[in-house]
Parts: sequence; structure tokens; C-alpha cells
Amino acid sequence: MRVAFVAESFLPHMNGVTGSVLQSVRHLTASGHEALVVAPGAPGARSDAQTRLLPSMPLPGYPQVRVAFGRTGTLAGILRDYDPDVVHLASPFVLGWRAVAAAASLDLPTVAVYQTDVIAYARKYGLPRATALTAAHVARLHARATLTLAPSSAALAQLDELGVDRTRLWGRGVDTERFHPGRRSDAWRQWIAPGEVIVGYVGRLAPEKQVEDLAVIAGMPGVRLVIVGDGPARARLERALPGAVFLGHLSGIELAQAVAGFDVFVHPGESETFGQTIQEAHASGVPVVATGRGGPVDLVRSSVDGWLYRPGDLDDLRDRVRDLVGDATKRQAFGTAARAGVEGRTWPALVDTLHGYYLEAQQLHGAGLSTARAARVRPASIAPARPPRSWSRVVALGDSLTEGLCDTSRMPEGQYRGWADRLATLLAQRSSSTVRYANLAVRSRRVRDLLDEQLPRALELAPDLTTVLIGANDLVSHRADPDVLADRLDHAVGVLRAAGSDVLLVTPFLPARRASGLFARRFARFAERLRETATAHGAFLLDLDTDPDVGELEKWSHDKVHLSSRGHRFVSYRAAEVLGVPDVEALGALDAALHAEEDRPVSGTWLTRDALPWVWRRLRGRTAGDQITAKHTDYIELPAGGSSARTPAPQS
Repeated sequence: MRVAFVAESFLPHMNGVTGSVLQSVRHLTASGHEALVVAPGAPGARSDAQTRLLPSMPLPGYPQVRVAFGRTGTLAGILRDYDPDVVHLASPFVLGWRAVAAAASLDLPTVAVYQTDVIAYARKYGLPRATALTAAHVARLHARATLTLAPSSAALAQLDELGVDRTRLWGRGVDTERFHPGRRSDAWRQWIAPGEVIVGYVGRLAPEKQVEDLAVIAGMPGVRLVIVGDGPARARLERALPGAVFLGHLSGIELAQAVAGFDVFVHPGESETFGQTIQEAHASGVPVVATGRGGPVDLVRSSVDGWLYRPGDLDDLRDRVRDLVGDATKRQAFGTAARAGVEGRTWPALVDTLHGYYLEAQQLHGAGLSTARAARVRPASIAPARPPRSWSRVVALGDSLTEGLCDTSRMPEGQYRGWADRLATLLAQRSSSTVRYANLAVRSRRVRDLLDEQLPRALELAPDLTTVLIGANDLVSHRADPDVLADRLDHAVGVLRAAGSDVLLVTPFLPARRASGLFARRFARFAERLRETATAHGAFLLDLDTDPDVGELEKWSHDKVHLSSRGHRFVSYRAAEVLGVPDVEALGALDAALHAEEDRPVSGTWLTRDALPWVWRRLRGRTAGDQITAKHTDYIELPAGGSSARTPAPQS
């Protein structure tokens, strides 16, 4: 692949963003990919074949950080000349905003890495108006990106609160060769703090890092506080922490030796999206005491490789440090566990994952997920009209997907299971009483059939939950109008809601095949309108149109247009998550372990078995659903607790 990195900061200023870009470029190119870095330039730095440095100015009060002047047109020209497969936005804010616009103008997919919590920084600097503006800017920027990567669960939650969708978790690698317990030097320790326990901090010296909180441990008997790093707050911190040793900025082996020389590593900042220095301390075999907020929550295992203290509780910080300072055996045990915990977090492994996200971004972009569809809700994030509950009468409406065509797992010849049947079983598993279930879906049906045939029968059955997945057969037909179809379906959802039924609305989706591109824009527009319908009527929404996992070819059957058993199982679990069924993943793992999910083998070629019969039906004006009736036009009973036994039940 050809990857264009647009970085908000770069060399010579070394920080988390710069380090992440350098490592990503290094390991991508080592794997045979190509990379170009576009970033703010600094005095004396020059562009070369792998970097394009733009004119920049220093940030007032923090000259190490530079802001680039590059216009959108300038960036578009650079990207046009380089012709990348994907644009990687490293901690985008100013330059990144122009880059995402430039990429959109060239129809390029973008992967934005949310790495700096600038919202918290604005809040920490006491700028309430700027905080609101910053939050709005971050939300708009990441909503325009094809895919956003966040380094921690806390960062994912923050993006979710901002309304950013299409997010994935991508942490950071650590150089386990450079940061290693073997770097510990008795001579270095004797030089820094002879005979004392060393408690160390590494990071930028700025207000948002809360280094001044370390004053509560600076005066501990037999303890020496060592500060590694530089920044605008250094002079103030040297006055506030007169007994601490300030080593300034260190890098390379000097930094690794310093970290390995610590007895305890402290991390007080509450606005970290990740906490790379924590990983480096762990790789060095050093236990960590960190605040229990933000990125550190994912990195520090309390009572295993360190302690998380209550955010803002400096007494708790002091007590946690004192616990480790006074117990060398515990420090050693925690340090051993720390090193073992990061062994697999190498940069090559993380960059392999990053490459996978690049491919996913290409897939999403190719499926018509353009930047114009910004700020859409994430799948499963629309709230229902009332809290999730146990449903006793469930009706499924739709076409062949809901009928379950090609899902032959554990079914007699000629019968199909399907995602809706599986979902009903999952609902029964969590119910304390029998669940009654009807499936009115029939292959080849369209939206008009749902309105004319299925909806009236559903209303007779008086369900308290109705699932609706329809529209794919309409959207692949000649001159389909997604807006007209969506208006009709909106009416059906409104009628069901007025009748007292909860509704699970599912957006139609396509397999990850080149031919799908012919219909991708129609499906995307239809899905967009269904999101509006779900919001307007308070329906549950399963947004599979933006979920690349459902497009994976192993989830599709031999005929290339229906789901396999694995695909139906996937959709049922996703639907159950939306409806609030607890422990869905555990149920899925148990189901897979106890039962074979293989579909029955088929004979013949795709052309003779699937394609030609379809063409023949079309020429005769027929469909696969002619003369087919729904498999459960009346309620069947699914016993509570998930038993597979089914008995007819009288109509409600």
C-alpha cells in the first residue's frame, strides 16, 4: 500500500504523536509498503523523498510545538502527486482538518488516530469557551474521517459521547528491546540518588500533565523524585519540587536506562488518551502508580503490576507509592508481572493491526461511506422509546434473509433457521416465561409486500417486539428510489409503534464483493433514511450498513447473495446486543462450542446452481418466493431458558 501520513507534529519535537508516526512508517516500509509523511517543518529541517515539511510557526509559550500553514489546496496537491491508497491522520486538529478536506476532494479514504485529548487541555488551561469550540471541532473532524482509531476504552467512550461513529480500538506498541529490565544500572542509580528509592516520572512538563501533584511524595523519607522531560512548566515545577532531580529531555538508550533505573514509576495526568510511558516503564520491569482515569485504566492492573489511585485523591496517590516504596519484594513481583504483560505489544504486531484498519477503511470508502455521512450514530447506539425489557410476543418481517435462506445448521432438509429465529431463541434464554414467536418473512419479498401482506398479519398477532429487515430486493432493481422506499417503510414502523410494539429496524447490507459497488450508494442512502426513521419513532436500530464485519465473505453462502449460518449467527448476536441481551458474546461462544455450525454441502457450479435459475425466473416474470408461505404465520412457543423445543400456541 501507499500511505500518506499527515502528522500534527513531527521531528525534531519528540512526543507520542511523532513516535507513533515514526514507528508506523518504519514497520510499514519494512513490510514492503510505501509511506510519505506530511508535517509541520522546523528551522533546519528539510523535506526529502519520504517527508514533505510545510512552513510553520511555533506555538506561543511552547516553541517546541509548531503549527503548519499548509492550505487545503496545497495538501490536495501533495496527495494528488503521491496518489496514496489511504491517508493516515495522526492526532489531527489544525493540519488534519485541512487534510481530511483535501482527501475528500480526491475521494481518498482516511484513517484518523485520536491521540491527543485537546478538549481536556483546553479545560485544563481554563478556557471554557475554547473547550466547547474544541469539542465541536474534534467531533466534526473525526466524523468526516472514514475510520477513527482510539488508543483506549476511555478514548472510545469520549468519542462516542461526541457522536463520532466508525471507531476502532488501536493501542500503541512498545520497544521491548530498548526498554528492558537489563538496562538497570547501579552506577546510574548511585549517581542520581545514592542509597535512596527512586520514584520517577517521564513526560512533557505542561499543566495538563499534573506533575505538580507529585509534591505529595517529594518529601517522603528515603525517596528521591526524578523528573525526565521538558516543557513550558519546567521552571515552575523546579520551584514547586525543590528536592526533585530534573534530568530534562532524554531519548534513546539514555531514556531507557533512566526508566529501568526507577523503583516506581508515577503517572498523575488525568487527560491521557493512552499513556505510552506507562508501557515503557512496564517493559523496563518497573511497577506503575497512575491515576484511575483515561488511558492508564487499560494499562495498569491494580495489585498485579501497579496501582490505580482515585483521580484527584492525592492522599491515595501518596499511600499507593508508599506501599511500593516500603516493600522491595512487592516491587520486584509487580515488575516481573509488568514485563510479562507487555511482551506481545510490539510495534510490528500493532502495525500489522493498523494495516488491517487501512484495508477496512478502503472497504468502507468503496462501499459508499463518504465524508458527507458524517456524525452518524454508531451501530446499536440509538436509544429505544423505553428501556429494554423481556418480550413475550415477537414477530419477524422481511425477505429471504429473515426467512433464513441458506442457514441450514442443525435443520432438516429444506428448512432454514435464520438470524431472526436465532434472536428469538436468545430472547427466550433471558426470559423468565415462554416467548411466542412468528416469522412472516418470505424470500424475494419487497417493501410493498411487507406493507400489503406482512404488516396486517403482524398487527393481528399484536406483538410487543417486531423485527424489520427489508429493502435489498428493491434496491438492486432497475431505477430503485431509496427515498420512496424509506418513506413507505417509515409508515410501517410508525403503524407498529402506534400499535404498541417495539421495533428493531435493521439496515440492509451487502457482501464485500466488487459487484456490490454498483448498489452501494443506494444502500447507503436507504440506510441513512432508516436511521432517521429509528430516531423519529423511537425504534431500536441495528445499523449493519456501516458494519464491515457483516460483509466478510465467510459470512456469506455459496450463492453469494445470502448469509451462511455463520453470518446469520453474527447478525443475531448483533441484534441481541442492540436489544440489551446480557452476555451475548459468552452465549455465542457456548453455542459455537457445543454445536457444529456447518451448512450442508452443495453440488454444481454457481453458474448452473444459482445464477441461471435466477435468470430463468426473471425471464418468466417469476420469483423464488412464488407459492412460498411464511414458515411461522402463527405463534410458536420458545420455552424460557433457551430450550429448542417448539410447540404451536394459540393465536393471541
